[in-house]
Amino acid sequence: MKQLLSILIIFSTLLSFSQKEKKNNVFTDAGDAAKILVAKQKMLGGQYVGALNSFRELEKNHPNDANILFYIGQCYFSLKQNDKAKEYLIKSIDTKTNVKPESYLTLGKIYQIEENFDKAIEEFNTFKTAPKTDKESNEDADVLLSQCQNAKNFIANPLDVEVTNLGPDINSKYDDKNPCITADGRKLVFTTRRPEGTNDEVDADGDGKYFEDIYISNYDSTNKKFGVADEVPGSINTKAHDACTSISPDGKQIYIYKNDINDKESMGGDIFVSKVSNGKWRSPEPIGKPIASSYWEGGACISPDGKKIFFFSERNGGLGRSDIYSVEKINKKEYGKPINLGAPVNSAFDEGGMFLAPDGKTLFFCSNGPASMGSYDVFKTVFENGKWSEPINLGYPINSAAKEGQLTISADAKYAYVSSERKGGLGESDIYKIDLKDYAILEKDGKRKVSNGLSILKGTIRDGFEGYGIPDVEVILTDDAGIQVASTNTNENGEYFFTLKGGNYTLSIKKKGFKEITEKIEVKLSTKETITLEKGYLLKK
Repeated sequence: MKQLLSILIIFSTLLSFSQKEKKNNVFTDAGDAAKILVAKQKMLGGQYVGALNSFRELEKNHPNDANILFYIGQCYFSLKQNDKAKEYLIKSIDTKTNVKPESYLTLGKIYQIEENFDKAIEEFNTFKTAPKTDKESNEDADVLLSQCQNAKNFIANPLDVEVTNLGPDINSKYDDKNPCITADGRKLVFTTRRPEGTNDEVDADGDGKYFEDIYISNYDSTNKKFGVADEVPGSINTKAHDACTSISPDGKQIYIYKNDINDKESMGGDIFVSKVSNGKWRSPEPIGKPIASSYWEGGACISPDGKKIFFFSERNGGLGRSDIYSVEKINKKEYGKPINLGAPVNSAFDEGGMFLAPDGKTLFFCSNGPASMGSYDVFKTVFENGKWSEPINLGYPINSAAKEGQLTISADAKYAYVSSERKGGLGESDIYKIDLKDYAILEKDGKRKVSNGLSILKGTIRDGFEGYGIPDVEVILTDDAGIQVASTNTNENGEYFFTLKGGNYTLSIKKKGFKEITEKIEVKLSTKETITLEKGYLLKK
């Protein structure tokens, strides 16, 4: 279904291009006419390297043809080689003959990324006044114009945060993105497109870059930074695309996006889950229905209590192409019916790149709509009184005029991590650390209270006779007033995990066939670090 849908989209788009250019076709040579048709088909199918090679070959016979120059510029832009893209787009416009209006649109996008907003606005307005632009394209230009104005306003009123590149221990000259950290801030996993060796394969038919792999870094308490990243140990990475989309708060599961044309389970893009065992990550398993569908699913994250999964999908019934959904976990193998988060979180634009904060109610996600500064920005919404709040753009310098990826924060809410294609990085996309000591990212007004961080309570529930961990044990926390504040079920190893505010609680442990355990506990909170309280219990029959 996913392949068929892609083919239909490519065919319809190609047909549209052919109809628009039929009257302006300057290729009297039938061979060149056929070559440009094939080259455009490659470009529309995402085979930008192959398309670029074909258009560059055509350029030799048609060095001053505006259409050929435009397509070369467009391929370079899709490959994120913006300097070369700008060169060819300007050449195309300077021919002043049969100039495609889209040349101004793409050129404006490049100026926007460069933070030359006035020049970008000029190009977008030129595009809007050019002949033969359609309503949909004009609406796209209006979105871009809105983004440029937003960027000017946000940059003029920056947040009191410090954004720092994590440097060569984490980043490379290649694409590094999707930072995911555990609740205690001790492990960082991310996606990279760096090679492991000189013989590593590249996505030759796509963008010509190395395939995605997942890397991990452990926090060095002595040097107060993450150590040198290395490939995740175990069986996660393959020769195809493997990208992490989140790590569970307890660091026991990684949610992965896989796309392998040679694997029917991941062909077209689907979500997988890998679990850690004895320090190594097992081969990822498909997350299965109802999260998986015949449509594209690009990522998932799990709530701190392990009871709800958020994911984004292009399935039918959404508000845009990619929407965010949530689904309740019934048990370790069953889920309820997926629910579209609806407006105002989802929109007619693309949403994705999610992270549910350790407080269990604040959702960070990316969107590329008119409220952005440029391309995808990070937004925040909070679940209050049974509904999600109006999303808020996190502003500058957390966001930039370039593309931002997902954002993740530690339980103490002192630091956040985000991937970005902003200027000044080591590679195409880098991972950045955001110092939040003067900005309370989880508070509405951004002002820090006495402490708005969280502590961690975790442990293992074991059989009192055999000593093995017991799965599916219900663990409940109530406050001094007897009100339930959190609950979870132990995993397959008998482990439980909570992120919660410091204070006094009653912990109740229940499992059919075993005697219930109830205990008063105190979870402390520190303003200097994340406090972890580990409590193990033995259940007896």
